Amino acid sequence: MISPAISAPAWRGLLAAIAGLALGLGATGCASSEDPTTLTVYAAASLQEPFEELAAQFEAAHEDVDVALSVAGSSTLAAQIREGAPADVFASADTANMDKLEDAEPTDFATNTLMIAVPPGNPAGITDLSSLTGDGVRLVVCAPEVPCGAAAEKVQDAAGLDFSPVSEEQSVTDVLGKVTSGEAGAGLVYVTDVQKAGDAVEGITFPEAASAVNTYPITAVPGTAHPDLGEEFIDLVLGEDGRTVLSSYGFAGA
Repeated sequence: MISPAISAPAWRGLLAAIAGLALGLGATGCASSEDPTTLTVYAAASLQEPFEELAAQFEAAHEDVDVALSVAGSSTLAAQIREGAPADVFASADTANMDKLEDAEPTDFATNTLMIAVPPGNPAGITDLSSLTGDGVRLVVCAPEVPCGAAAEKVQDAAGLDFSPVSEEQSVTDVLGKVTSGEAGAGLVYVTDVQKAGDAVEGITFPEAASAVNTYPITAVPGTAHPDLGEEFIDLVLGEDGRTVLSSYGFAGA
């Protein structure tokens, strides 16, 4: 029974408002059920800038996908994945850490080589690899378990030298940071890192670098919840757009 205190037109307006509110709540519920899918990509620290660019391209082509990029040393990332971290794609700076993933089916997509990075003006007077063993030279390298550290050991052996670094870092980014901050007089990093740093460092090439070329593999992580999206991201990296982006940051082909 309609209350005599509310006219029929007013009552119809109230019912319309209630119906509109119900529709609004329903629409909100539908929107929440269509939240973007998150594709989690684990990538070696040296890949941060090109993979940020490729992630943006992927998101632009997939309106319903967010790419969550996690960068660190390859050994750290491989360990996290083996411990159950929810990664969908893994791009390593070497094959040794990729091999730690059981049942992975990686594809090589890029290569990188070492270069000596020194602060502007080269205050330690570094000229070649043997200069790194000079008195008073504060050398920083990656730890042996990190791809750039394993490469540093190879060039050291190839040159018949014995480095005495003041610190061993867990990623090539950390080595570069020691050099750019002035904490180190020299660091062994990748060619791509010297290019990325611009005027913040000077790069010195050395022939022994050819004995330690790092190959970068990429794979969909076994058991990923988003295998199809993972393969699509890998296709982007392996395709023409991926090669163009990687080349612009100094990476060579695999």
